[in-house]
Amino acid sequence: MKLLLDTHVVLWWTHDSAKISAAARELLDDPRHEVLLSAVVAWEIAIKRALRKLEVRDGLAVELVRGGVSELPISVAHAAAVEQLPPHHADPFDRMLVVQARAEGAVLVSGDESLRPYDVPVYW
Repeated sequence: MKLLLDTHVVLWWTHDSAKISAAARELLDDPRHEVLLSAVVAWEIAIKRALRKLEVRDGLAVELVRGGVSELPISVAHAAAVEQLPPHHADPFDRMLVVQARAEGAVLVSGDESLRPYDVPVYW
């Protein structure tokens, strides 16, 4: 199964936080699943670090990819597909993750309840 991680899941998973659900942690720790890291997550982290709204070590996304997490670029098709999403959620980063999960046939791993109305599997 392909697992596409929301930004908060990346942060909690890499910091071994108790905030991540036991079910999500079990999925992420199972080597049979492919873990995907979207460029949108790296972008969101970079923006929040630059604005001093987030403290996280430099190079976290690159470190994850080097460690075996699969990099998922943002394509023109992904960007164009955002237009077709209903306005359940206003966050542009999350909307891109929904589109990418659909396009890649991935499960979106997120604790964000506002993503559930989309027709994409969300696991928490």
